[in-house]
Amino acid sequence: MKAFTPVYVPVGVGTFHMPSADEAFARSCELLKGFDPNFVCPEDKLLSVDALRAYLEPLKPDLIVFQNLTFANAAYMSEVLRRFDCPLVLWTLREPVIDGGRLRLNSLTGAYSAANALRAFGNRPFVYVYGAPDNPLVMHRLLCALAAARVKKDLRTLKLAAVGHTPQGFGFGRALDAELLSVFGVELETVEARELIRRAKAVSEADCTACLEKTAACTCGFENTPEQNRVDHAKLLRAYLDYVNEKHIGALASRCWPDFFTDYGTPVCTVLSMLNDAGVAAACEADVYGALSMWIGMQLSGQPAFFGDPVSLDEAENSLTFWHCGAAACSLARRDTGAAVGVHPNRRIGPAMDFGCEAFPTATVFRVGREPDGSFRFFLAEGEILDKPKQFTGTSVVVRTDAPVRELVENSVKAGFEPHLAVLRGRHGKALEYLAQFFGFEVVKYE
Repeated sequence: MKAFTPVYVPVGVGTFHMPSADEAFARSCELLKGFDPNFVCPEDKLLSVDALRAYLEPLKPDLIVFQNLTFANAAYMSEVLRRFDCPLVLWTLREPVIDGGRLRLNSLTGAYSAANALRAFGNRPFVYVYGAPDNPLVMHRLLCALAAARVKKDLRTLKLAAVGHTPQGFGFGRALDAELLSVFGVELETVEARELIRRAKAVSEADCTACLEKTAACTCGFENTPEQNRVDHAKLLRAYLDYVNEKHIGALASRCWPDFFTDYGTPVCTVLSMLNDAGVAAACEADVYGALSMWIGMQLSGQPAFFGDPVSLDEAENSLTFWHCGAAACSLARRDTGAAVGVHPNRRIGPAMDFGCEAFPTATVFRVGREPDGSFRFFLAEGEILDKPKQFTGTSVVVRTDAPVRELVENSVKAGFEPHLAVLRGRHGKALEYLAQFFGFEVVKYE
């Protein structure tokens, strides 16, 4: 991925209290450089539009943190907006002293001036942060904005593969290549499921030995799967890995039923599980936007995302169970069972993953949702992953939600959200909110 360049733009005018502005400038530079040593910071405050122009001239930012050290009129923000269209954070400072004397910074008024310019320039999306550099909430929000901007940039280098077509009635996961490219910057590669099956059948047993051994080492009970299915799984895994490497695929949405049961005799579930652990966000049922959601979540959490349907709720413990047939990453499995292997719950053919997920103190439930008019919105909920055994044949994770679970379910069903959701370890709601803001998407957050 290309280098990420965040840029700090501290503006003001010299008629305000410069000792206060100097202190805020020094502390802000220190904070931002601590977040990312590549943060571009000026040598001094930018106290005129001419100074701002000279500073901006050589830069190609991926994120701008525009800070009103003091009040500055709309000409400063306008100069930034006419040059760049990257994600932007507007940061204004709390007045350092209220003592009946001089107004030292008047930074907040500058925020209104800058935001008004943002609206005038086509209602440009931005993230707003208010407070001093040593405020924990300010630190958290700046970090979240930094993470969101990185994801937005990295999306432009993502190549996502759709293996086969979505089954009838699953059109919510279908995507147009031009739409993915124009909205997200993501390149969509398409290939028929039969092509991956053809490749798998052509793999020799010798060439799939490493895949066979890898799956055996990562799972529990793989040896109980009939030998032919184990070999066929390894051949299919080899075919998918070769395809992913040849095409430089970072995320993948694969058709699964009925083709891999009827035309190949072995499910693709455990192949997708292994891909997820290898860092390729892999969704089943050819859900492209599900795979995109998983990939975004993986960038923020640094771990595989669980992909599943909301299938059961428990009002007493305020929890919601997410389940799918058996493609969850092995690394998500409970330690007492390990990544157990079984059979597909409907077709009764293996190998398919068959375990409950390990508890985790924080969790985010997320989905890139597509509206009928072609616009996008984000589903967001947070909570914790409970210490629960497998709930049904297949893979499952139980999330205690911050929001009242019955209200969450009733309202999200009424809102018409897709039935596939990504469950991430960690609280990433604020970063995802900011990512949505950078894109100009609606956020539907259940809290």
